[in-house]
Amino acid sequence: MTAQAEVGHYARQHGRLQVGEVVFWVVVLACAFLFPSRYLIMTDVVRLALFALSLDLILGYAGIVSLGHAAYFGFGSYTAGLIAKWGWGEPLTGLVVAAAAAGVLGYLTSFIIARFRHLALIMITLGIGLLLAEAANSASWLTGGADGLQGVRMWKLFGVFEFDLWGTTAYSYSLAVLFLLFLVARRLINSPFGLALRGIRENALRMPAIGAPSPAHIRKIYTIAAVLAGAAGALLAQTTETVSLETLSFGRSADVLVILILGGAGRLYGGLLGAIIYMVARDQFSGINPQYWYFWIGTLLIAVVIFLPNGILGGLARLAPALTIPGKRKSEASAP
Repeated sequence: MTAQAEVGHYARQHGRLQVGEVVFWVVVLACAFLFPSRYLIMTDVVRLALFALSLDLILGYAGIVSLGHAAYFGFGSYTAGLIAKWGWGEPLTGLVVAAAAAGVLGYLTSFIIARFRHLALIMITLGIGLLLAEAANSASWLTGGADGLQGVRMWKLFGVFEFDLWGTTAYSYSLAVLFLLFLVARRLINSPFGLALRGIRENALRMPAIGAPSPAHIRKIYTIAAVLAGAAGALLAQTTETVSLETLSFGRSADVLVILILGGAGRLYGGLLGAIIYMVARDQFSGINPQYWYFWIGTLLIAVVIFLPNGILGGLARLAPALTIPGKRKSEASAP
């Protein structure tokens, strides 16, 4: 079998939905009926899951470690908020414009990102995030500064469904966006482009020798990841009708990195599972001690890193290979 045929066979084989995936989405959909009083926290989970998915594309598949990914989340959030504040509160068009704006920012910064690796890359992404946060703080005439963006008013979704206080519309809307963008990401990582990204993650210097230019591929995936992060930020602005500087903060970038580590990077579903675990743990730990709940999150993170170095999803894949979800490393799949 030729190399091209092998790539096509791989894409077809991993493009099919597996049992674990079907079960996962059925459970997520069932939560809307099982926990009608928890729509608000479930909406938070969905937004975080989309944000974590965007980081997974660059960290888990291209090996780009970012400590400033909140720059694109916040940029999308402010874009959606400003559009609604200036008189256009239609959710879907606002979402598309905000995601596209974040993608443009991601594309422009990707030329810098593609030139560096490892420690220098970490510092650059951190610097981009801090610069954008300070710019938003300084431009208080536009962003509202420390007081946050006020006057965001969203129209009814499709002219029928209002964003109510209970979060019913917000959850359904956010979940639909997550599912559609997840399908796009899933198709992407199971394509020849996705295989090239894995090669770049393992050895970026050798990939050009087989016809996969590393800088160009990194710019593409970084731009796509920025689009997804911007969409997640737009969902936050639209469903809460408020935007604050916290959306651009280092804490936001650190949280999504913790989520991805908990769930398992390079698996697509790792970010989704990590978001669920993180939000449920935060909800429970803050109930025990509202001031020191981060202590327990840190303890959980240390335990996962020590006992499940590939994340919780990696541990589950070892215990139940039949439920393994596409995106695992070949070495992990063959491990005893």
